[in-house]
Amino acid sequence: MNLYSEHYVTPKAERFVNKIWCLDNSIGESLIENKLVLPNGCFNLAIVTGNAIEVHTSKNKYEMNEGVYFCSQMTNKVLVNIQPKTKVTIIQLHTWTLSMFPKYDLSNFTDSILKINPKELPFKVQTDAEIETLLNTINTYFEELSDLHSDKNIIEKICEIIKNQEEISVSEISSDLKSSQRLLQIKFKTATGLTIKKYIQILKFRKSVDQMVNSDLEKLKLTDVALYNKYFDQSHFIKKFKDVTKTTPKMFDPNSYFLSQKR
Repeated sequence: MNLYSEHYVTPKAERFVNKIWCLDNSIGESLIENKLVLPNGCFNLAIVTGNAIEVHTSKNKYEMNEGVYFCSQMTNKVLVNIQPKTKVTIIQLHTWTLSMFPKYDLSNFTDSILKINPKELPFKVQTDAEIETLLNTINTYFEELSDLHSDKNIIEKICEIIKNQEEISVSEISSDLKSSQRLLQIKFKTATGLTIKKYIQILKFRKSVDQMVNSDLEKLKLTDVALYNKYFDQSHFIKKFKDVTKTTPKMFDPNSYFLSQKR
């Protein structure tokens, strides 16, 4: 059995859900420790069964026993230890998905994890459900949500502009959307916990990591990575890389991380 696996939703549900990923140590007899996860601009809804998973963010240490947990946007690497007989199923939500539920103010909620009552979710989650059952539940709910909200809201529009234009300023986004910078910043921070600038930095960082992972690290020139991903120079790229991973690009070991198979 693979420790890490990914499962994909329907194209329509994918508007709000990036994927479902699993960390499965349910038949393991030993602790899996010091595995790392990088920020990627998504929220995560984690379903823990069995014993527990220990998660260290830049703000706190969380002992996550059986239950459902909401994981905020992360701005630094996260360390994960998975106890034997434990499985974690994670629903990865796009940056704008929580903005569909405006009662949530996330402006001061990053690098944090909160245990929640499954009954508070808009869809029914059974902690012991098989992945096929969970996929069906998620597909049904988010396909209906997409039908109900065919027009994109302001947060989804901001993220779409950033995705399509790698280097863009908040001023340019506000001009495109014909809205004030201040209003956009407030709405984005409330819906995601991140500033627009920080969100752009996270996406740029992940793009550079993906490039490194899919290249020969021995032959890879950091200058090329830096310039391709619009960093000022190699030194700027190394500094930003260390800010998140606490190591240099040359010391980066992809095998220590849970890195997405989805491109």
